Amino acid sequence: MHPTLGTIAQLAYVVDDVATAARRFAATTGAGPFFLRRTVIDRAHGGGAEAGEFDHSSAYGQWGALQVELIEVHSAAPAAFAATTARRGRIHHVATFVPSFSAEQARLEALGCPALLTATTSSGHAFAFHDTRSDAGHLIEIYEPAPSILALYAKVAAAADGWDGRRPVREF
Repeated sequence: MHPTLGTIAQLAYVVDDVATAARRFAATTGAGPFFLRRTVIDRAHGGGAEAGEFDHSSAYGQWGALQVELIEVHSAAPAAFAATTARRGRIHHVATFVPSFSAEQARLEALGCPALLTATTSSGHAFAFHDTRSDAGHLIEIYEPAPSILALYAKVAAAADGWDGRRPVREF
């Protein structure tokens, strides 16, 4: 099987306080502005039949060609996925668009990169975090390029175009 992962579209970091981290990230890197949103994912499962959840607040900002997501985790399960959210100060995951979610999940699983969390958003979009820490030091998040996801990326990128550094943190 040949790789089907697309270009990295997003870098993500787990932080203690998403609003504070977004202001600091904007000040130190020039990335932004950041848009805050709370998301509760309860239609999830981990490896096997284990139940999953991912209650988190995110700040989305633009850093050059990449989107940055800062994540404040309120609760996460299963335990294998929750353990990855305890790491601070390094990349938690990179996100990439894939042409076929199910095909890419199967390919990554066959390569020994299990899904620690597979979920569906409230708008019906599937995503998964696959464990590539032994090779890359972080997880890979995959999803298909659905119109609503592309719109999120476009909104964040458009806000960064010509941004003057004011109001680095905004609500969605």
